[in-house]
Amino acid sequence: MLKTWMIAEYLRPYAQWRINRADERDDGRNARAAIGLIDAAVYVTQLDDDDRVIARMAVAGCFTLGHFDPGAEGETLVRHWHYDRAEGGPAELFEALAASAERGRCAPALPRAREGEAASA
Repeated sequence: MLKTWMIAEYLRPYAQWRINRADERDDGRNARAAIGLIDAAVYVTQLDDDDRVIARMAVAGCFTLGHFDPGAEGETLVRHWHYDRAEGGPAELFEALAASAERGRCAPALPRAREGEAASA
């Protein structure tokens, strides 16, 4: 499967989740977020897999085990995309996802406690 399609497949359930959460009391925030995610899913399918931002995400490890995984920070970006404000387009979302994936890849691993040290900590 193309990497761009993996990203679109990742975004669609979040858009559906926002649609299902739409409520007249949310001032249109969930609908706006759903539209932003649908727009991003359509946009990404028009990119090539060798596009710079897709390549950055690939190098950062977002396409393992046959699906797209932007990491915890990336998931937070997607979950909140256009919820409070409709600033930025799909290109900005993917730049932010690539940057967060790169930070996650470059984050130093926490040292593991040796056996016996965990109990005293």
